Amino acid sequence: MQPGIIFLICVAVIIVISFFIWICSRYKKCPSDKIMVVYGSIGKNTDGSNRSSKCIHGGAEFVVPVFQSYAYLDLTPISIQVDLKNALSRQNIRINVPSSFTVGISTEPGIMQNAAERLLGLQRNEIQELSKDIIFGQLRLIIATMDIEEINTNRDKFLAAVSENVESELKKIGLRLINVNVTDISDESGYIEALGKEAAAKAINDAKKNVAEQDREGSIGEANAQKEQRIEVSRADSLAIEGENEAKMKIAMSEAALKEKEAEALKIATTAEKTQAAKALEESYAAEQAAEKARRDKEQATLEADIIVRAEAKKKELELAAEAEAEQIRRKAKGEADAIFAKMQAEALGAEEILKKQAAGFAEIVKSAGGDAEAALKLLIADKLEDLMRVQVDAIKNIKIDKVTVWDGGQNGDGKTSTANFISGMMKSVPPLDEVFAMAGMELPSLLGKKIEDNETPLATEEVVETVEAEKVNEE
Repeated sequence: MQPGIIFLICVAVIIVISFFIWICSRYKKCPSDKIMVVYGSIGKNTDGSNRSSKCIHGGAEFVVPVFQSYAYLDLTPISIQVDLKNALSRQNIRINVPSSFTVGISTEPGIMQNAAERLLGLQRNEIQELSKDIIFGQLRLIIATMDIEEINTNRDKFLAAVSENVESELKKIGLRLINVNVTDISDESGYIEALGKEAAAKAINDAKKNVAEQDREGSIGEANAQKEQRIEVSRADSLAIEGENEAKMKIAMSEAALKEKEAEALKIATTAEKTQAAKALEESYAAEQAAEKARRDKEQATLEADIIVRAEAKKKELELAAEAEAEQIRRKAKGEADAIFAKMQAEALGAEEILKKQAAGFAEIVKSAGGDAEAALKLLIADKLEDLMRVQVDAIKNIKIDKVTVWDGGQNGDGKTSTANFISGMMKSVPPLDEVFAMAGMELPSLLGKKIEDNETPLATEEVVETVEAEKVNEE
């Protein structure tokens, strides 16, 4: 093969290899700390408009030569120092809020597209200044809607509001808020410092209050112990004072006797000596009287204190006894009331049960009478007829008549004596059966007789029996 042909072949191979290497170099891989923005002829959106760019994070993309190009957005966080001064709060008090914000380009798909459209090609300091302007405006807006107390004490609420408002604005240019750090908040009027002093004073007062309460508990316990101690000491002192008084009385008597002897001896002395001795004795007596008075006052105060302590203890004991007795009376009264209620409830249940049984029995009687209530009533009266007759007879059975004197010659036209008329009238005073039936709204059955008129004479017992037997025979 000729050398010229070989050279042409080598040149062609080199060109092909170089073209292949150039084509492979257009396959771009995106680093993890960057966003690759491919722009140019990308395609169309769903609405038919041209796409401005395509953002890729954590992958690779083939960049079509001539028709497409690419650039990178740095994901390194940007620290922004915001020294906000004279911001007006809701209370119209101007405050200083020094703070620092950390922002970065967002990797969310929609927000990443905003970053590609608005931040691509900007330097880091330019992005920082743009973010600072947005943060300043939102921070002033948030402070204007809050009180100083909320900003100073409720930092979580303040930071949440700052994060929400600032991040929503930063997303519009493709950034996201990473961190917010607010340092000391101050104001020119000294209001925040006054709030701090107020809180410190309150904490100190609360601590003092707790200490005072503990001291009070300790003092109460100590006072109770001292009270018991004083009671026992007073008892011992009273016995000791009693012995001391007896000894002092003996000493005083001995001294008086001595002074009396001395006075008798001094009578022999001159008048001047007697006068001086008398003055000395007078002054001595006055001093002793003052000392005795002071001692008596002290003893009286001690005794009064002991009496007051005993009286208070006795009062407390009586109060506890009265409360115990009252509670016992209340419990006893409650028990008696429960017993009366249970008894009345049992009696009511018994009466109810009796009435139920009577009603059931009456229902059975009416059912036995074929549903005829009047016939059932007659059956009940017939069942009680013997008792009714016994009641009529018992009405005059126990009448005690010691003596009956009858003035009659026995010449009555109907053949009755006055004694018979007396007995007959007494029997008529008892309500007859026909009237009993009439009061019950019924008519006396013919089996038991008929109504007796005023001019008629009641049938004898034998005649009633015969009439009943005759009617039975006729029915058969």
